[in-house]
Amino acid sequence: MKRNYIKYSALLFLGATIFSACSESFLELTPKGESLESNYYSSPDEAYAGVIAAYSPLSSDGFEWNYSTTLGPLNSASDDCAAGGGSSSDMSTWQAMNDYSQLTSANMPSIMWNLDFTGVANSNLILSKLGAVPGLSSALQTRYTAEAQFLRAHYYFDLVRLFKNVPLMTTSVTLTEIYQQTQAKPEDVYAQIEKDLIAAIPNLPATVTSDENGRATQGAAKALLGKVYLYEQKWALAAAQLQDVNGTPGGTSQYGYHLLANFGDIFSPDNKFNAESIFEIQHTQSQNYSWGNWNMCHGNIYVEMIGPRSYSLTANYPGNTSTNMFYPGWGFNPILPGLVSVMQNDPRYKYTIINLDSLMAVGQCYYSKSSSYQATGYFIAKYAPLLKYKSTTGTPELNFPNDYIEIRLADTYLMEAEALVQAGTNQSRAQALLDAVRARVGLSSIPATLTNIYNERRLELATEGHRWFDLVRTGQAATVLASKNFTKGKNEILPIPLAELTNTKLVQNPGY
Repeated sequence: MKRNYIKYSALLFLGATIFSACSESFLELTPKGESLESNYYSSPDEAYAGVIAAYSPLSSDGFEWNYSTTLGPLNSASDDCAAGGGSSSDMSTWQAMNDYSQLTSANMPSIMWNLDFTGVANSNLILSKLGAVPGLSSALQTRYTAEAQFLRAHYYFDLVRLFKNVPLMTTSVTLTEIYQQTQAKPEDVYAQIEKDLIAAIPNLPATVTSDENGRATQGAAKALLGKVYLYEQKWALAAAQLQDVNGTPGGTSQYGYHLLANFGDIFSPDNKFNAESIFEIQHTQSQNYSWGNWNMCHGNIYVEMIGPRSYSLTANYPGNTSTNMFYPGWGFNPILPGLVSVMQNDPRYKYTIINLDSLMAVGQCYYSKSSSYQATGYFIAKYAPLLKYKSTTGTPELNFPNDYIEIRLADTYLMEAEALVQAGTNQSRAQALLDAVRARVGLSSIPATLTNIYNERRLELATEGHRWFDLVRTGQAATVLASKNFTKGKNEILPIPLAELTNTKLVQNPGY
């Protein structure tokens, strides 16, 4: 893995200059230069660029070498995967998420804080400018405002779940003010998230055209609000909000969402923004990223991270083609035997887990298991670096096009089912929602109990970054993650990054 250390403080970034970017299609970013905030936002095009800047941290995979996405650290922290890589020091922050005894303020994925606060800053900035952009129509001002509100809520939802005690900023702040920020009460952060989403929903489009795929919609905002209510244990509100998204279980919702017939089709780069996708984070391979500009990358580097090390396909093995060959990767997030065990008879197994040891045993391929730390022989299938998606320009490792569907319909089905059971209302609908998720993959009905719903979430959403949050919010983390040295009352949240405590009023989280 190429080493290139780039450090910065996200709070300091809040007062930095604005880098403008325009695009031919959404998030196909082509930098047009650099402008100061004071002389920017003087046209509708510049307002649009400001909105795109607010979205940009969602798909940014860089800024410091302790590279991170949502998936890598969260999968490492869960019982789905280990950290993996080339050694016990490879991506030390992922190793710390995998072994909580290593998790410190100085050794944690600080980029998760950095990118979310960059998103907050960009959202606040465009919200402060939209009312004074010459030539911007009322309709566009209304939509852009709603998008920025949605995004600010999204970033703060990540922050409050990951760190709990964070500063709450709803206006642009000066460099001097940055150092004076204190942490808000978590309930106040949640209240602001609710406020932003409730304000955004009526002003977001019900659907978007293909060239706007990835932008916030009413369905995405309602799904996120329902999820927020679920985390706050506002069961009735969560169920009502999610029902509005889900519609009739197994049918097509008012927003056109429905479960795909083939589970494996959900994750294919050939099937982006499919009918099951509610909020999808877009990646592109069309911008030819290389190691010289990797820290601005909007390709999906995680795809390369999880591929097998020193992989090659046996040329004379019957049936081998380029369509089932992997691009060699770096061996991160090997799947743990526990997940293999619970999924081995599940129809979703083959779309979730690759048993590379079994393929190597019959001569179909080779990979260097001995050079892979924490190797299990099992790899993530949902985001596998298939050779057919290898970029022909730029550095291939940086330019995989696989999107990340952050919220999809089966997820919202199961969240609504959980909320209904917790509220003790409409058990028949909860049952129908659980049944629909299972029927899609040919599984029979089981009772809609909390235990069964939690288990279904693990099987349906394995390796998609939800498991750690589910374990924490349901109180199962200390037991399930005991082998990873999870400490109850401490590791439910991450430490505040060490750099953010220097010359600020921020206080470290308890236990760190």
